[in-house]
Amino acid sequence: MNSRNNKNLRNIGVIAHVDAGKTTTTERILFYTGESHRMGEVDKGNTRMDFDPQERKRGITIQSAAITVRWKDTHITVIDTPGHIDFNIEVNRSLRVLDGAVVVFDGVAGVEPQTETNWRLADRYGVPRIAFINKLDRVGADFARVVDMMRDRLGAKVLPLHLPIGAESGFRGVVDLVTLRALAWDKDDASEPYRETDVPAELLEQALRRRAELVEAVAEVDEAVLHAFVDGKSVSVEALRRGIRKAVLASAFVPALAGSAFRNRGVEPLLDAVVDYLPAPGDIARDVRGDALAALAFKVVTDDHGAKVFVRVYAGTLRRGSVVLDANTGKAERVSRLYEVRANEMVERDELVAGDIAAVAGLKGTLTGHTLCDPAHPVLLEEIVVPEPVIDVAIEPRAQGDQQRLAEALQAMVREDPSLRVRQDAESGQTLLSGMGELQLEVAVENLRTRRGVEVAVGQPQVAYRETISREAEVHHVHKKQSGGPGQFAEVRLLLQPLPRGEGIRFESRIAGGAIPREFIPAVEAGVRRAALTGVVAGHPVVDFAVLLLDGSYHERDSSALAFELAAQAAMREGFAQADARLLEPVMAVEVITPLEYLGDCIGDLHRRRGTVRAQDHRGNAAVVEAHVPLQEMFGYIGSLRALSSGRAQYAMQFSHYGLAPEHAMA
Repeated sequence: MNSRNNKNLRNIGVIAHVDAGKTTTTERILFYTGESHRMGEVDKGNTRMDFDPQERKRGITIQSAAITVRWKDTHITVIDTPGHIDFNIEVNRSLRVLDGAVVVFDGVAGVEPQTETNWRLADRYGVPRIAFINKLDRVGADFARVVDMMRDRLGAKVLPLHLPIGAESGFRGVVDLVTLRALAWDKDDASEPYRETDVPAELLEQALRRRAELVEAVAEVDEAVLHAFVDGKSVSVEALRRGIRKAVLASAFVPALAGSAFRNRGVEPLLDAVVDYLPAPGDIARDVRGDALAALAFKVVTDDHGAKVFVRVYAGTLRRGSVVLDANTGKAERVSRLYEVRANEMVERDELVAGDIAAVAGLKGTLTGHTLCDPAHPVLLEEIVVPEPVIDVAIEPRAQGDQQRLAEALQAMVREDPSLRVRQDAESGQTLLSGMGELQLEVAVENLRTRRGVEVAVGQPQVAYRETISREAEVHHVHKKQSGGPGQFAEVRLLLQPLPRGEGIRFESRIAGGAIPREFIPAVEAGVRRAALTGVVAGHPVVDFAVLLLDGSYHERDSSALAFELAAQAAMREGFAQADARLLEPVMAVEVITPLEYLGDCIGDLHRRRGTVRAQDHRGNAAVVEAHVPLQEMFGYIGSLRALSSGRAQYAMQFSHYGLAPEHAMA
């Protein structure tokens, strides 16, 4: 387990849309691998992976949780991730450090919005996947339809490895297309192993046809299978498995398996597929060269005993007591303890090697996305992209004396979850907590009370607006102050340029000939970024612009980093005003699923909310509407949707982009 080339190690995530059965699937994995001696149920609040009191209370996964299990001589580190969009940062940072993923699909609903978002994240990080089509015992479940939805909505090349035996309440097993054997679960009792039998006669023709399609697809990526296919020879089970593994590692296609985790059907073949087809740590090419330490911090958790930083080691060895370099801060950090993670339990380790995912205690300044490396061989790994928050709440302590405790608690929470932000409102002076949605902020406020012991008063959720500029502006500012003693002098000339939505803030220095000493350039950038925290339209942060430092001057005695930072701030305030600043509002991607008879009313309601319908489709006997709607218009939407559909319609929503807000948006 402790060798980089060890093939008997898998680091996988389990990802899905909320309520697809992801945590139930993970709990069954723990049971079948012997890690748990009872099966946790989400509805009963006794799951091993959702151990946080809020997770058990709400019946959802909030934090990603890791545990290491063993299946057929292979160690599998499993990370169970949240399905709710408000906690997407957990999926994001987990996928960044995992080698493979099991994507769980609801056999009735198929491809849902959050599944699509997670799929795109896995594409971004190049994570090979297996699809587990779950809940096939439910009314309306259809394995083939979900496979078609994956091909259509995800653009994925999906190859079924199973054919379901029976449907809905009659679902009792699968035909394994690799071995051409039937696997049947006669009872719901997980202690009873499946029965292996001949393929049912009524499915044999279809199974042979599907296996031939599978062999043909594998032949495109595997030479041995290709030769057998061309020569008309039968392809052995071992050769086919090797070929499927090769195709999965190359992301040539995604195998699809069938099951019902709640009824304990299909979990053992899923574990076999994880071992057979998903990559070991050394199977995936990484941008890490050599044997020196390179590890990525992907999560921070704080408790009464301090902070623990979860890391993925990509190269070298991380030892207890060693001193490492945080490449992002440039500071040395001492590793006091190392822990193998087993859900809410920790097992101490002396060292971690390439491929290990574990927790580190003792790190003071390391945050999500930071690289830990050998001080003698600095390296910087790709950081984790953190989404912009779209909703704010004003927050203050109920007891005046708790102001400092609240500030410390918020600082710890933001270190744990970088998708939360804290800032002071420029006009009111209130402390604003920002996040990805109302549920995330509810959970954060509850954590302040239960975990941090701080009672707080919270305002109504408000849209997290942004500001931007719509044209170029060149500004010149001289900061000059002389009031006895040392003076202050800094002169800057800046060019502000608008950028496309989502580009953030860019800074570039074009200083030539030493007009401004090199050591003062970072101070200019700091002033630019500080000024961007408060815009000129309504005091919201300014985004999507570039600043070019064109020219300036300095004084040998009176210039300082502070003077240049203040000069840049003042210049930016002038520049924002000249560059025609505009208000931006978050626009959400909304999917509404409604019975056909309410379709017109739902679309009309979306239009009244300034929504733009982008697509319509059918899912079974329901209509599906996809739209872009400003977040400001979505408060209270669930009540309206239930009222106009007699409680039968449902919706899912996630952030899409920031768009220009109309002048009346702030009214």
